[in-house]
Amino acid sequence: MNRKPYLFPLLLSAGLACLAGAAQAKVSPEEAARLGQELTPMGAEKAGNADGSIPAWSGKWRGAPPQVKYAGPGNAYPDPYADEKPLFVITAQNMGQYDSFLTDGERALLKRYPTTFRMPIYPSHRDFRMSEKAEANIKANALNAELVEGGNAVRNAFGASPFPIPKNGYELMWNHALQARPNSEEAIYDQAVIYSNGNQALQTVHYQILAPWCDPKGSLQSYDGGVMSHFMITTLKPVRAKGEIIGGNEFFDPVASPRQSWQYLPGTRRVRRAPTVGYDTPIGAGGFRTIDEDRLFNGAPDRYDWKLIGKREVFIPYNNYKLDDPSLKYAQILTPNHVNPDYMRYEKHRVWIVEATLKPGARHIYGKRTLYIDEDSWSAALADNYDNRGQLWRTNMQTSLYAYDIQLNQARIALFHDLIAGSYLADRMSNEEKPAQLNTAQYDADYFSAANMRKLGQ
Repeated sequence: MNRKPYLFPLLLSAGLACLAGAAQAKVSPEEAARLGQELTPMGAEKAGNADGSIPAWSGKWRGAPPQVKYAGPGNAYPDPYADEKPLFVITAQNMGQYDSFLTDGERALLKRYPTTFRMPIYPSHRDFRMSEKAEANIKANALNAELVEGGNAVRNAFGASPFPIPKNGYELMWNHALQARPNSEEAIYDQAVIYSNGNQALQTVHYQILAPWCDPKGSLQSYDGGVMSHFMITTLKPVRAKGEIIGGNEFFDPVASPRQSWQYLPGTRRVRRAPTVGYDTPIGAGGFRTIDEDRLFNGAPDRYDWKLIGKREVFIPYNNYKLDDPSLKYAQILTPNHVNPDYMRYEKHRVWIVEATLKPGARHIYGKRTLYIDEDSWSAALADNYDNRGQLWRTNMQTSLYAYDIQLNQARIALFHDLIAGSYLADRMSNEEKPAQLNTAQYDADYFSAANMRKLGQ
């Protein structure tokens, strides 16, 4: 069937096809004034769509809605839409009716698993408002942020997406990569690869991060543009890898200053400088995903050319409180081929589409990547990754929810589907663990040093 693109008008700059090495111009004060007017404070269109299936942005709730009983930081987030039922369910049999609102990856999953994969479509909501700090940061970024180094780095930005009125693919990619996030995050996360033969590879990690980039006490004027975040990941399971620690620093300019990391191995009881890891280095349970697939894309962007395709209405995972419910056991969630559709929630939203094409001479297992970025949060919700022959290889989903305590969109369980092998990875699961602690950390930068890793090692 011929698919209509349903693309919104493109916002293109003269430098889209070839960004020069010089800094790209900031938006004018007049253009930035659109934020909070016809655009939301974060840069999305306030208006709904023509048929009302995407509502106008209300931003009526900042923090926990009045109808939910939220116990506070460190506790599970109650579902504000728990009583809703799906409007309809997309299956392999009726997918043609909804073709224009599906991505290539969603179509592929429906066709690959025609009897089990389905997409329950719920009413769309745009009820939550980001924190005052995030809104202030993004307004300052709009007036000051600049693309440099041919689009591979950003200057003069802090604490939120730098380009709320994006003009090209590089700006759009950085909006996702530098979206507002918690200043600290500590959690026990479980990962599971479910192979086509039924076997599983399981891993549990203690995840700790401290991000100066999102310091609630910081500002554009005080941030030095150096370390973006400190991280430490300690393996708890499987037993053969228990006690292994990876720690280090992520830098604001990932090309000029690549990731800096150290590794502690219990067998040697020594900390050593880890080899440079990035791009398509395998990571996670079973080495299933690449290191730059965290939150669907992260890290240095310089191996790709980034093209803004436009905006489109798409069914994406959204308000995924049900999948995050602590009453669920992994045995209920991790069904063969894909997670149990009964616990998934999809809504129709406008997304920005950015396409990354591998540069001539550059190396990566993915020759092309397409990201679908939610206009309200700047979070990538879906990603289609193609091999170097142009075949769709992996399609990934990032579920998310609005975290009441930090008043920001928070990435939750990520799903990575290998369409060729018929296997998938579920990452950042915490249903059988305690909920993540956000913005409550008591440690400082010294905690993440190689010397402290040596003390923490067992």
